[in-house]
Amino acid sequence: MGETGRNDIRTMKNAFWLITFLTLFLSCKTYKPEYTYQESRIEPVDYSNIKFWAAHPDKTDESDRTPERETVTYDHLIADVFFIHPTTYTGDKGQDKWNGTMEDQKLNKKTDEGTIRFQASVFNHAGRVFAPRYRQAHLQAYFTKDKVSAKKAFNLAYEDVKQAFDYYLNHLNNGRPIIIAGHSQGTNHAERLLEEYFTGKPLKEKLVAAYLIGMPVRKDRFTDIFPCKDSSDTGCFVSWRTFKKGYKLPAGISEENVCVTNPISWTCDENYIPKTSNRGSLLFDFNKIYFHHIDAQVSHNILWANKPKFFGSIFLRTKNYHPADINFYYFNIRENAKHRVNSFLYSKVK
Repeated sequence: MGETGRNDIRTMKNAFWLITFLTLFLSCKTYKPEYTYQESRIEPVDYSNIKFWAAHPDKTDESDRTPERETVTYDHLIADVFFIHPTTYTGDKGQDKWNGTMEDQKLNKKTDEGTIRFQASVFNHAGRVFAPRYRQAHLQAYFTKDKVSAKKAFNLAYEDVKQAFDYYLNHLNNGRPIIIAGHSQGTNHAERLLEEYFTGKPLKEKLVAAYLIGMPVRKDRFTDIFPCKDSSDTGCFVSWRTFKKGYKLPAGISEENVCVTNPISWTCDENYIPKTSNRGSLLFDFNKIYFHHIDAQVSHNILWANKPKFFGSIFLRTKNYHPADINFYYFNIRENAKHRVNSFLYSKVK
């Protein structure tokens, strides 16, 4: 079989796994918590141990990768990025507890090869990337009727994130500017982190920007951290959730005053930005760049994007592009994060 034939087979397999992932992500899981959250003594995590970091500048990890296969070095970067990964504990066999564990190697691999590679790496041109492992809440915590158990699961996950951030501040930051970034569950934890450590606190002066992606975040969520006005604004936050063009949230879902940033123009207006302005997207192959592939338009409280085209995309029925919130705009985000760091530095020396 020739190289072209092998590439076609790989492409078909990749398309199949992307479609499978999207389908599973939006469906009920076979393995999920079916019991009330059981209180027990939870041992704190020792974040001085580098094994509890999915991404850390002192080790080689998936956040160091680039789609161009460049070698990333952090010596010249003066900012840090604290990235909180989204839910990867979604209900595989044996995953029926309310919180994932640090020792689940299959789960860690899923986190690293998915979210750290495809999401955390987008920030490696802007700063040193730190991404803690944490006992994330099960995906079903978002959908269960047992809200008490769900809240406890999210609280445990946040306590890990908070502890990791405490360790980072006390031992690793050394006064450097900070980008806070998260996706999905990671964004929910990032919101709490911003509220507890930055809002009304001296640390806010070190905030380059917050990338709160994949969840609805109100414009007035924080008292002194506001939606970014443009691509250069600092000390602010951006947020969006991506859906197929024309999609409208179901009736009965009341979301008002939600921040929606266009990740191509970096404004919150509803002007249509064509795909020709998109610097590059990623789909399921990290080293295959799709140039000028995805457009963007803010529509009320969500972001619209055209359907991606790839071998097998005819079978892609979902209109919720949540897993691709970052992938679709990968190179625009990478450039913007670096630009905001430069803008932050310039504002401090004026």
